[in-house]
Amino acid sequence: MNVVKASNRKIKSVAVLGSGIMGSRLACHFANVGVKVYLLDIVPRDLSEDEKDNTEARNRIVNTALKTALKSNPSPVYNKQVAKRITTGNFEDNMDWLSKVDWVLEAVIENLKIKKTVFDQVEQHRKPGSLVTSNTSGIPIHMMLEGRSEDFQAHFAGSHFFNPPRYLRLLEIIPTAKTHPEVVDFLMHYGDLFLGKETVLCKDTPAFIANRIGVFSIMAIFHLMEEMDLTIEEIDAVTGPVSGRPKSATFRTSDLVGIDTLVKVAQGVGQNCPNDEAKDLFEIPDFLQKLVENNWLGDKTGQGFYKKSKDENGKRVIEALNLKTFEYEPKTKPRFESVGAARKEENVRKRVKILSKGSDKAAKFMQKLNLKVAAYTSMRIPEIADHLYQIDDAMRAGFGWELGPFETWETIGVERMLNLMDTEGVEPASWVKEMVDAGITNFYKSEGGNRYYYDIPSKAYKLIPGRESLIVLDDYRSNDLVWGNKGASLHDIGDGVLCLEFHTKMNAIGSEILQGINKSIDIAESQGWKGLVIGNDATNFSAGANLAMMLMLAIEQEYDELNIAINYFQKTVMRLRYSGIPVVLAPHGLTLGGGCEMSLHADSTIAAAETYIGLVEFGAGLIPGGGGTKEFVVRTSDSFYTGDPQLPTLQERFTTIATAKVATSGYEAFDIGVLHTDKDDVVINQSRQIADAKAKVLDMYADGYSMPVQRDDIKVLGRTALGTLYAGIEAFGISGFASEHDQKIARKLAFVMAGGDLSQPTEVSEQYLLDLEREAFLSLLGERKTLERIQHILKTGKPLRN
Repeated sequence: MNVVKASNRKIKSVAVLGSGIMGSRLACHFANVGVKVYLLDIVPRDLSEDEKDNTEARNRIVNTALKTALKSNPSPVYNKQVAKRITTGNFEDNMDWLSKVDWVLEAVIENLKIKKTVFDQVEQHRKPGSLVTSNTSGIPIHMMLEGRSEDFQAHFAGSHFFNPPRYLRLLEIIPTAKTHPEVVDFLMHYGDLFLGKETVLCKDTPAFIANRIGVFSIMAIFHLMEEMDLTIEEIDAVTGPVSGRPKSATFRTSDLVGIDTLVKVAQGVGQNCPNDEAKDLFEIPDFLQKLVENNWLGDKTGQGFYKKSKDENGKRVIEALNLKTFEYEPKTKPRFESVGAARKEENVRKRVKILSKGSDKAAKFMQKLNLKVAAYTSMRIPEIADHLYQIDDAMRAGFGWELGPFETWETIGVERMLNLMDTEGVEPASWVKEMVDAGITNFYKSEGGNRYYYDIPSKAYKLIPGRESLIVLDDYRSNDLVWGNKGASLHDIGDGVLCLEFHTKMNAIGSEILQGINKSIDIAESQGWKGLVIGNDATNFSAGANLAMMLMLAIEQEYDELNIAINYFQKTVMRLRYSGIPVVLAPHGLTLGGGCEMSLHADSTIAAAETYIGLVEFGAGLIPGGGGTKEFVVRTSDSFYTGDPQLPTLQERFTTIATAKVATSGYEAFDIGVLHTDKDDVVINQSRQIADAKAKVLDMYADGYSMPVQRDDIKVLGRTALGTLYAGIEAFGISGFASEHDQKIARKLAFVMAGGDLSQPTEVSEQYLLDLEREAFLSLLGERKTLERIQHILKTGKPLRN
């Protein structure tokens, strides 16, 4: 038996067996990354005689599942073209397709007998050396190997993706004793580099890593809630973003996952881990059992801990379950002093510290929970993982925690938590006390841009494997800053490259960030640096310009100051392109308005696959005023060709801005014209983004980068375009699709994109367009309805239609 070296193995095609919620979305994600996918499921059992020979009828289950997945929101695909890579079939007619694929992923229902039956068929058709993995979340991996061939066993492992697989970054790799090391190495590498996952090596233990710790945390919350007499809303108020957990917090997450699923995992751990010191905590509380008996299982049944309904006016109402009366009541917004204080901090570590020292009910609850989770997690090494960083990685990527259990413990203070555990009668693993007694008081340390973890067997720090190929800005905190102010920090990320990091609230762009960009370029140009990356490790790259500042100046009618501020913004984004060094942007998450305009002007943009980018100013009653409108005109002009009617292209670009279109992935950003195929790229694994951006800077430097020359050859269409665009705007108004103010904004936008009231098509300069853009932007800031829109966005986070 030959096993292909991990470095030589290629994945060109995969088969996904089972088209349920997970299987169909797994197929979509493999298609996302360019792989040919065969998605198979059972033949319907209720076929009529006429349908038994009908391929479409025989594939009804798989086709329906795939269509449902493609229509779901959020979408499992990066863009619509991705679905063309998926071919559907069934287990009776098409299992011979397995002989063509490099990887077979089993994702059928959680039933060992059924899985073994499927593997019997896989064994008959797979080609020797092809990978076979199971996406089980609970069945021991080794139990699936019975009766399998030596080649099958060597190439088999668990590959536990988290749903939805496009968005949740965790991939747990669970080998058996028979899995060949080359296969394990390949799965770890492929999941990281090609699927964009945080691949974590797990042991074949019940619930693996993330579900074991995550479900323990949820069960601990349930028991503490009863003990401390807290409500569902109170728990969710403190176990959401304020403590570094997802927005769905505890009970909303339970509804999303399915309360029956949660109960099943908890029972599985309780039954299969007899030596777990906290096994009693996995006993199902009465209220949870009652929810299952009532079939109130969460979103799948329309109600669980929360219930959505509509009042007599058709307005959506969210009700929360009162666990004492078991009646639904209008959802409340609890107020806690500690939670309020923590919410004022952007940095998660500062929020966690505030909660760890609070004295109100919410803070005390969180303190007790952190003690329980920390102690329990420490006891799971080496049972579920050999190294503490693996648990932290799994919890961040699988459950969306901003800090893993050991990172949280370290943030609060290792010694302080040990003292609190002693006071509360909570027992951690002995290795933690031994570590502290030896004078080591942190689980991690960073030196020279590298991250080290405390290795329990050697009782010393070791470099986290694979971390050396990444650039994580947290690892540079111990280094001296090259430069910094309140809103931005400039780091030396090695090899002569700088990285500018934003750290304002939502990374909103104000004077500090604009100063940071200009100062960074000054330093790079004057001190001989090779180039600059602009990127960060925050949840979002930038939510756009500082609207609050603009609103304040507009209300006070400080138009000269506004003009200076907008001009400064325009000059700054232009400097991204016209400087003596290459500037590469690394956007991810929300990259809106001004953040998008920066991407448009950088020498290159290396976007994360999960980048939601667009020019959204129209929703705030404005047009893009930081060079975004100008840049769309430039790109429109560059796309003209001999014989091109030109107007349709301009109309398409105009519509993109006028509808505030936002790309739902880095790949879709190419479709809407925000990213450019000649200079931009997308990275699947966001953890690699800054390293890839740095590599791009070094490539451009090595190629002999020189500053581009500002453009004065931009073709605008003048009145030829104005008439058509104005007519379209008028038609939208008449049909009721655009309000009067929408039309006013659109006419301003049309005027700029047409190049003004020119009698014929003309070539103009970038500065000419920037001046038109700034004038339109300023005039709209003088409109009452624009100010109402800005106020509404600042207050609610949602656009106003007025």
